[in-house]
Amino acid sequence: MPMLPPSRLLSCALLALFAGTAHAASAAAPESLKPLLMTLNERLNIGDQVALTKWDSGKPIQDSPREAQVIANARALAVERKLDPEDVAQLLAAQMEANKLVQYGLLAQWQAAGAAPDTPRPDLGQQIRPRLDELQSRLLQQYAAFAPYRQAADCPAWMMEARKGLARDALHELALVRATGELCVRAGNSR
Repeated sequence: MPMLPPSRLLSCALLALFAGTAHAASAAAPESLKPLLMTLNERLNIGDQVALTKWDSGKPIQDSPREAQVIANARALAVERKLDPEDVAQLLAAQMEANKLVQYGLLAQWQAAGAAPDTPRPDLGQQIRPRLDELQSRLLQQYAAFAPYRQAADCPAWMMEARKGLARDALHELALVRATGELCVRAGNSR
């Protein structure tokens, strides 16, 4: 095998180093992603408390009037914050779907076991919903910080890496995948 001259070898090594550095730089997730995912995960974990209240009350998980109210409030906040109301509506709809996924999963586990955990039950209207409303405000602020990166080619890889280790079990991990499923978009396909 012929030997490359030292100058050519150095050029190839520098080119390889530069290419690796350029790829690493483009692969670094924006700082705004981790706080956003932490808030999404926090919101999902509240789904456990919601499931307990639904178990105790016998009320259905689906609450269309409440969901419509949350979406309407999110659209209004989006306009105030100069965000696309449709994108924000999709974001909140994804969060509600992910939360319901947790609730359905937990209710199925409790039905199979014949009982729900014996833990304190916060009041849905007085404690849980105000907490969800506060999280929505924080979520929109963090979403606004992340929004410029949604069309980045590396966005799906960032999302996959940032989700690692956040969820406490397979059910919550699946729900977190659902909650983040529409944060990355292809260029020219924002909806």
